[in-house]
Amino acid sequence: MHKLPLKKILIYLVLGLLAISIIIPVGWVFVASVKQNNEFYGSPWKLPESFYLQNFADAWGSARMGEYMLNSIIVTAVALAILLVVALPAAYCLSRFKFRLRKILKVLFMAGLFINVNYIVVPIFLMFIDGDKALKSIGLSPLFLNNIYVLALVYAATALPFTIYLLSGYFVTIPRTYEEAAYIDGSGYLKTMVKVILPMARPSIITVILFNFLSFWNEYIIAITLLTDPKGAKTLPVGLMNLMKAQNAAAQYGRMYAGLVLVMLPTLILYIIVQKKLTQGMTLGGLKE
Repeated sequence: MHKLPLKKILIYLVLGLLAISIIIPVGWVFVASVKQNNEFYGSPWKLPESFYLQNFADAWGSARMGEYMLNSIIVTAVALAILLVVALPAAYCLSRFKFRLRKILKVLFMAGLFINVNYIVVPIFLMFIDGDKALKSIGLSPLFLNNIYVLALVYAATALPFTIYLLSGYFVTIPRTYEEAAYIDGSGYLKTMVKVILPMARPSIITVILFNFLSFWNEYIIAITLLTDPKGAKTLPVGLMNLMKAQNAAAQYGRMYAGLVLVMLPTLILYIIVQKKLTQGMTLGGLKE
């Protein structure tokens, strides 16, 4: 009988404990989301007496989580669209062509990897205040603050360094013979990129989409800084924090956990759908010249 070496047993044990430490809190949130308020005063590990789905209806409607989710969907979709439209051609040019400012641009994008977005959110906020004041001074309505589309633009801009870094590392691994064959057939640079290179880079593109989706969907600091109007548009994480403050004061814990489930569910579903592509995209590629 074949015996597993001690090293593998320890690895499996650590991975098992790590999985349990993640699954138990997530499962507990799902269970708590269908409990009635009086059930929270007993044992926290006790299963609910029934599935009280009114928590989700209250969180969706009364707590405006449905409105916040729609805002998050719009912000995330617009940010991803802007990011891909800019990052794909930029990464392709930086990795496949030689031109005068290429090295400088690569250094600048690499430097962007070391800038924590939370450190520059205040300067961005101050710039937007000045921009809105300038618009008001010429008789126009404020544009930059409390605008989910501007928020999406900021998300896309701050994600560019990492996205270009990851895509460039994948593009350089694709043999140039595919492009040369396309050029011989009469394809231009744009058609070659769209028809030849991007389909081959699909695992890397899916990885970029998933990572940035998770980042945009769960982002809180920039959203709460740029969406300053208490009665205005809010994204789901900001709305959830407001809900948690309100429900803690009102002792409506079931509604609060239902809000948590609404935030987690889209990311869990997306990860389950694309996890194989994500693994493939993470293991392929690498920077080289």
